[in-house]
Amino acid sequence: MMKLVIATRNAGKIKELEELLADLPVHLHNLNDLPNTFEPEESGATFAENAALKAKSYALQTGLWALADDSGLEVEALNGAPGVFSARYAGENAVDKERIEKLLGELAETHGSNRRARFVCAVAVADESGEIKFNAEGICNGSIAFEASGEGGFGYDPIIIPDGFSATFGELANEIKQSISHRKQAIDKIIQQLRRFYDGLS
Repeated sequence: MMKLVIATRNAGKIKELEELLADLPVHLHNLNDLPNTFEPEESGATFAENAALKAKSYALQTGLWALADDSGLEVEALNGAPGVFSARYAGENAVDKERIEKLLGELAETHGSNRRARFVCAVAVADESGEIKFNAEGICNGSIAFEASGEGGFGYDPIIIPDGFSATFGELANEIKQSISHRKQAIDKIIQQLRRFYDGLS
């Protein structure tokens, strides 16, 4: 069974990805299993560029296939911010609550009614030599709530209301979130590519 590194230490993301990848014939590792790895600089201008940078770096560091994602929130009224800086929006060591408060504060300062936003996720898979073999993108459109609500998920989940729902991602049941999330969409595309790859090996 092939070994695949999930390139994250985020417990929520690890759990989500492990559930999504459970049916693949791979043995999964994450960065918590590989404490000697280092985080590459996310210098890309897009989510796709950052996902590829991370997948390549962790594949070369570990000598294993690596799956990396870069995801974040784009808010129309903030000209697409926080975008690729979603995780660092309130500073390198900020926690989710601080990032959410900063975003809600900046959105309130625009004095506009446009609260449209979208979650974007780009995923890349590199082989052990660092060559990018597969990539995909998923998008989940929605709007920004006026205040955080819900304890589920992580990141900006408590303030995003996906289209077609009246609750935030933080309030939705995990099964519903999994069915509509940007990461689920991107991973589903990656799974299809990986399945075709495995079928070609058999």
